[in-house]
Amino acid sequence: MRWQFFLKPVSDIKIRALFPTVAIGYMGNNIFPARLGEIVRSAILKKENNTPISASLATIFIERIFDGLVMLGFILLNLTVIRQMSHSTEIQQTIDTIAAWGSGIFLFAFFAFLIAAFFPQPSLRLIESFLSRLFPEKFSKPVSEIAEKFFSGIQSLQSPATIAITMAISIAIWLVEAIFYWMVMQAFPFSIGFNAILFLVGFLNLFTIIPSSPGYIGTFDAPGIALLSALNIEGQNAAGYTLLLHASLWLPVTVVGAFYFFQKGLSWNETINQAKGEQLS
Repeated sequence: MRWQFFLKPVSDIKIRALFPTVAIGYMGNNIFPARLGEIVRSAILKKENNTPISASLATIFIERIFDGLVMLGFILLNLTVIRQMSHSTEIQQTIDTIAAWGSGIFLFAFFAFLIAAFFPQPSLRLIESFLSRLFPEKFSKPVSEIAEKFFSGIQSLQSPATIAITMAISIAIWLVEAIFYWMVMQAFPFSIGFNAILFLVGFLNLFTIIPSSPGYIGTFDAPGIALLSALNIEGQNAAGYTLLLHASLWLPVTVVGAFYFFQKGLSWNETINQAKGEQLS
């Protein structure tokens, strides 16, 4: 639903048509490194709807920015959880660093995209001027064309209503995931408050927004175990919960994505090569 809002200025696609593509993209993120599934999402959209890859990638960047802002909100609105932690000074320093860097990066990206959306022509001219100095003419022109298509993918940010709606959807998405965290916790002999769960959701998913290992192995598990241990959860339970939670988040969408991938008769290598070859189309 959220992706549909971001895509509307570029392609008006029904949710039931987007769902398989999103599932395939998440499956790709789960089995390949560096969030490669995001490129696959764009390649499928190009193949099925002739949506420029650069434009759809721009909408995916916006998604990640909104996710990052919600994660930071979950952390900053639940900082009282730190008082419940052992070794709170060390944890406080880590969280302060993450919150400071995360706030700077995501707020800068959000406002940069916002300015580019409201002032597309001056922003594009600025980028083209920069590219012409950075690359020879035979390279700068194709790159400028990619930049122009990329800019078309951020036009949804021109609408305050769209920003408000998509931010509300983003918060709802992550609140549902927080409820899922709570449901998995019912299998274990410990409990933390829902504010601590929101803090956990924000803390863990800030690590997974950044391109990393396949399925976020390590970047999800290690911070989760460390944070729960700091909340005085016994190490075995902290590890068991984090690993079960990760598996429960990983398996369903991977199975669903694989089903749609094979149903569409796609080839992973062909899809990636298509994405590389059609950047300028």
